Amino acid sequence: MASKQVAEALGMSVRTVETHRQNIRRKLGLAGQAELIKYAVERCRGPA
Repeated sequence: MASKQVAEALGMSVRTVETHRQNIRRKLGLAGQAELIKYAVERCRGPA
């Protein structure tokens, strides 16, 4: 989802969503948004 969509769904500002994403990427050692998405898809799938 786009930051705006996430912010609206969670009732927070777009900047807060972007800050959280940036902190997650930094802590996981990921270079960019694409790597974060790949990480989430590979590791956060529910049961089939």
